[in-house]
Amino acid sequence: MDKLSSVLLIFTGGTISMSEDPSTGALRPVDFERLQDFMPELKDIGVKLKSIPFNPFIDSSDMNPDIWEKMALIIQDNYTEYDGFVILHGTDTMAYSASALSFMLENLGKPVVFTGSQLPMGMLRSDAKENMLTAIEIATAYENGQPIVPEVCIFFEDTLFRGNRTTKKNAEHFNAFNSYNYPPLAKAGVHIKYFRSYIHYNDPHLKLKVRTKTDRNVAILKLFPGITQQTVEAILHIPNLKAVVLESFGAGNAPRKKWLFDALKSANERGIIVVNRSQCSTGSVEMGRYETSLNLMQAGVLSAYDCTIEAIVTKLMYLLGEFSQPEQIKQKLTFSLTGEMTVS
Repeated sequence: MDKLSSVLLIFTGGTISMSEDPSTGALRPVDFERLQDFMPELKDIGVKLKSIPFNPFIDSSDMNPDIWEKMALIIQDNYTEYDGFVILHGTDTMAYSASALSFMLENLGKPVVFTGSQLPMGMLRSDAKENMLTAIEIATAYENGQPIVPEVCIFFEDTLFRGNRTTKKNAEHFNAFNSYNYPPLAKAGVHIKYFRSYIHYNDPHLKLKVRTKTDRNVAILKLFPGITQQTVEAILHIPNLKAVVLESFGAGNAPRKKWLFDALKSANERGIIVVNRSQCSTGSVEMGRYETSLNLMQAGVLSAYDCTIEAIVTKLMYLLGEFSQPEQIKQKLTFSLTGEMTVS
């Protein structure tokens, strides 16, 4: 008899981990037994399932690096026992968590699939059931003894995305996520079609290394027409600040103000890492393409290329936690660690 595939379900919280109380209409947490009542299919899919629920459940708005570390360590502790992992998570910060774990789980060789829902479990039109069942199928998809998608990813509605390329785009519709700068890894219809040329494969002989050190001394500075010197200086002089994501215009452009150049140059000289990311959803930063980005280069600002905001923030937290010297971190920022950006 063939060995059953096995999946560890990690319940962190979010809408998918809730059900509506028919007597009060209030939402309440779902344990695994109640989940099986809502989804009898779980008993018939031919997969060995175990669940680890967080207690208490975490609303995705309350997600933080301590919870990312907890998820990563659960995967580490159970890595040899399961074929894949499905993380049930609230949608609002799912892309941050998936990005963070993509950096923390070095040499990952098994699927880690994040999913959630827009409507709670048990509601008539809930998307929870389909999202969860397909995520489990993806987590157990193996061919010739090797996983088809051995990376951290997000499955939602009918699409599998690379986790660190994904952004939540919609609070209303079931297609809540998109990957604007990288193609999907799979599409689910009658069959699941995998696009293998876009999937990242580590050397299967390398062992998983879990790196959970992070440093939260990161800020986002979003430019807008009329931004004042006082605003920029206030952010760049936050106590203990170590890195700033500069959200610029278009292909990486900023106002040609001398005070802005001086402020960014001074921050760089104080050891603060400044990384330039476009405010646009699609496209990449091209430092030096326009005169309005030359000042940024001369001030020591680095390019985030086509990183999502979720990926560059978590990448900085990860690198700041792992390395102490700004020059080491700057060097690591220039190339893709786990497929999070396309370096031109």
